[in-house]
Amino acid sequence: MRVEVDQSLCSGHGQCAVAAPDLFRLDEDGYVLPYDGEVPEGREPHARAGSRACPERALKILATDPGAAAG
Repeated sequence: MRVEVDQSLCSGHGQCAVAAPDLFRLDEDGYVLPYDGEVPEGREPHARAGSRACPERALKILATDPGAAAG
């Protein structure tokens, strides 16, 4: 699972970081920073909670295609 951050939609509410502080980091102004890499195994529910908490819908959950790395 990956998280896509659309920083143009982020309004700095910080609710993603409240819901999942171990996954989502904020800059000094309270805007979410890009999420780099795969969501660690077992943290998927937290990533979903962070995404749902965003009032601007700036976070999208993307399924990882297991066949993509093999190609």
